[in-house]
Order: sequence, then C-alpha cells, then structure tokens
Amino acid sequence: MLSLKNTLLLNALSSGMTGIILICFARPAAELFGQVQAAPFSGVGVFLLVFALYVFRASRRTPVRSNEVRLITALDLSWVVASVVLLLWISDQLSIVGNVLVAAVAGWVGLMAVLQWRGLRVAIANRQP
Repeated sequence: MLSLKNTLLLNALSSGMTGIILICFARPAAELFGQVQAAPFSGVGVFLLVFALYVFRASRRTPVRSNEVRLITALDLSWVVASVVLLLWISDQLSIVGNVLVAAVAGWVGLMAVLQWRGLRVAIANRQP
C-alpha cells in the first residue's frame, strides 16, 4: 500500500497534469466532450492546478497535517459526487467519450480519496502510544 505522503503526491501530480492539459488544450478537450465552449475546461484546469499545488504542499509536510488530508479527501469526494450529478443530469449533452472520461476520472479521484482516508487512519494509529 502507498504511504499517505506518496498517495498525496500521486494525487498532486495527476491533478496538476490534468489541470495543465485542460488549460493548454481547452478547445480540443471541449470538442472531445462534444462541447462548444472551452472556457469551462480552462476554469476546471485552473482549479485543478491550484488544488494540485495545495496537495503537493500537504504531501511535503512532516508530519502530514490530518486536517489538510481531511479537506483534500472531502474535496476529492465532492468531485466524485459532482461527477455523478453531471452524468445523471447532462450525460445526453456529452459525447460518449466525454461520459466515459467523466466516469473514469471520478473513479480515479474516488480511489485517491479512499487511499488518503486509509493512509490517514494508519498515520493516526502509528502516532498513538
């Protein structure tokens, strides 16, 4: 199992890379999702880049701060819930590829949340006398 620090680092790297891709390639991303407007993709990219920087900073702390991990995990779970809502309400407005990508990213983000939650439990248990 990945350590909590390494899970956070993986989360930061995957979020940051996705953010950079969405910022640099907003128009092609919009087209891939069957959308005309590229601005929402750029906006999500900026959010992900800021989120990635926060998660990276949290991953470098020694010891990792429990409250930061809880916040990061809550944000990840919020992403998953928002993705499910998106798929339930507007899946017919997205391309098949867009629907698959939303579901796949939600799965990845959900996995990050689970690994962070488990890692935090282990970290807390190891600190107790």
